[in-house]
Amino acid sequence: MEINPDFPLWLRATHLINFVLIGMLLRSGWEILSSMPRLWWRNDCAPGTEWLRFTRRRLPQEEGVYTSLMDEKSLSPLIGLPGRENIGLGRHWHGVSVMLWVLNGLVYVVLLFATGLWRRIIPTSWDVLPEAWETLTVYLGFEAPGIEHFTPYDSLQMLGYSFVIFILAPSLILTGIAMAPAIRSRFPWYVKMLGGHQGARSLHFIAMVMMAGFVVMHVGLVFLVHGDHNMVHMVFGDISTARAAQAYTIMIATIVAAVLFWIALSYWSLADRARAQRFTAGLTEIGRKLFLNWLRPRMSRQNAYTDKDISAFHWTNGLPPTVDESPEWIEARDTDWEGYRITLGDDLAGTEKTLNLADLKELPQVSYVAVHTCMQGWSATSRWTGVRLRDLLDLIGPRPDGAEYVLVDSYGLAQEMFDNRPREPFYAVLDLATVYEDDTIVAFERNGEPLETHLGAPARLRAESNHGYKMVKWISSIRWIRDYADYGDGRGGTREDSALQAFNGRI
Repeated sequence: MEINPDFPLWLRATHLINFVLIGMLLRSGWEILSSMPRLWWRNDCAPGTEWLRFTRRRLPQEEGVYTSLMDEKSLSPLIGLPGRENIGLGRHWHGVSVMLWVLNGLVYVVLLFATGLWRRIIPTSWDVLPEAWETLTVYLGFEAPGIEHFTPYDSLQMLGYSFVIFILAPSLILTGIAMAPAIRSRFPWYVKMLGGHQGARSLHFIAMVMMAGFVVMHVGLVFLVHGDHNMVHMVFGDISTARAAQAYTIMIATIVAAVLFWIALSYWSLADRARAQRFTAGLTEIGRKLFLNWLRPRMSRQNAYTDKDISAFHWTNGLPPTVDESPEWIEARDTDWEGYRITLGDDLAGTEKTLNLADLKELPQVSYVAVHTCMQGWSATSRWTGVRLRDLLDLIGPRPDGAEYVLVDSYGLAQEMFDNRPREPFYAVLDLATVYEDDTIVAFERNGEPLETHLGAPARLRAESNHGYKMVKWISSIRWIRDYADYGDGRGGTREDSALQAFNGRI
């Protein structure tokens, strides 16, 4: 075998790994999109203003009568990862794939420049433009350029690969992180520069379509244009085409194995969704600890978003409690909240204190404009007014010894449970870092008016560094606890229990 210096082992290995990971990224991304199959450019996500949708459902114009979970579509496990309306696991698999894809990409780029092989891909002369145009005209005529143009790539390939590696892939990363609450709440100017949350989401989708199109075209041309040479280069790193048939067999078998692996991941996840959540959420937490947990929100000190950005429409997830679910909340609502109570508690010592809405409003208030994002993809911008959670907790004294978390209960119930058991009371647990953030508040006003019923009246939690599933509506109690493993299913919240979300909602 005569080794081809343009296709060393490290390059072929990272190329194969990249193919597998992009398949995981695309399939988990489709699962995420299916949970909110609409795309907007405007951040209030008002009904009828989508620029693209993958559903025939028409949205009601009235707020609070249609939740985003009602809009979710079910994908086959053959298409989505994992499929079957599992947005939590889809997000975890997307996170795992992103981490591995970025790591593999960094290895590839570093070695590309360290070995000097970057000259194969990055054009160094303007001659590449007319040469690439000439190649394109050949393809448009349904012919193939001569093998002598591939040294190892022709000009059109060089432009295409440079665009994908150094523009398209980074754009996927930059628009992806812009959808993380931890990034938005710390660097709101960056997200607004991309057109807000929905702008970033739509740009991410467009980049995904381009990447998927490139993969299909790239794989197709590998087989159709001088396939014998391509196969031995990619499989064996050889120059001679003597083993082309063997290379073809290995290549096809590898692609089939990759497809089977993608599908197997879906069915493995669906076979035991709790196990899959532990595995994937545990892996993605590594990335959150390294890159997100140290970011502190500053929405109350920013000026990127102002009252001019306030949304005309606000989606919701979850409907207000009914009389069967919470007669106490219904009675308080019907008396204009005179009977409303919040219980502050310490589960370690068994002590508690009760506040009414007037007591809450007597505490020092904070007000800021912030973008609310749901893990499904919708967003809305509002001015929130309330009291800092840490000030509220001070009313029952210093943090108890051994207390590591705060549990916030709702008068409402979960929308549904992933294992179809009866709906359970909604709760969320916050870690100490989130509890003491300036922008973690109990809000009782939105846009200068009392909080709307469907958005959590009379008081709801706001934790701007996290997605909305951590922000409990219709608060009934706030308690110091030792360990969230002792509550519910031990995952740290109802959306973690019912939809297998991550305890850490920063991305």
